[in-house]
Amino acid sequence: MIELRQLTKRYGDRIAVDGLSVRIQTGMVTGFLGPNGSGKSTTMRMILGLDAPDHGAALIGGVPYADLSWPLRSVGALLDAGAFHPGRSGRAHLTALAASNDVPAPRVEQVLRIVGLSGVAERRAGSYSLGMRQRLGVAVALLGDPGVLLLDEPVNGLDPEGIRWIRDLLRGLAAEGRTVFVSSHLIAEMALTADRLLIIGQGRLLAETTVAELAAGHDNLEDAFFRLTSQTTDYRGTEVS
Repeated sequence: MIELRQLTKRYGDRIAVDGLSVRIQTGMVTGFLGPNGSGKSTTMRMILGLDAPDHGAALIGGVPYADLSWPLRSVGALLDAGAFHPGRSGRAHLTALAASNDVPAPRVEQVLRIVGLSGVAERRAGSYSLGMRQRLGVAVALLGDPGVLLLDEPVNGLDPEGIRWIRDLLRGLAAEGRTVFVSSHLIAEMALTADRLLIIGQGRLLAETTVAELAAGHDNLEDAFFRLTSQTTDYRGTEVS
């Protein structure tokens, strides 16, 4: 389980995340929704220890990410699909990460098959299309067979077939009892993927709900999402992503 306790981050006088407290449960896909610049990426970076909170804490299984013995084997993350050496092949990139995290070498071939990159594994990753880079990033997230997965806008660059693939993959991983936390600004896509929704605006939690609950009383999900997130437009400070 991921637990956020009064998680807060400022950049000067700008509020990125403001007292965010929530528990992200195992065995389901939790969609993390908000407009661009609402604090989603900053929250994920603090969960992974890449940014330090000004107040509060982000815990994974009760401890901060930095205290995990083998982080890649506990938490898989996709924040930046371009986080690789462009001159290395996809297979070489995964092999290096596996060796540095004591992940068995056969796991590299397993994740290449899972993400559909076996046929291009020897190509330089720098030559990959955006969709292929996203798949490589998902392979990295899955490499350590972790119980917790965090993915930031995972459908970026994917074609319709790829979007269906990632949707089925995430739901399958959750069905295995993993914690799957996915950020997006696309309410329609999350409606087809997520079991629960966390919606933020200007760094504050606006709703913890389901698709059905959010849609109730509105013509469509987009309208419900807009009405909810627009309530924060007069809030103090300026948010950053």
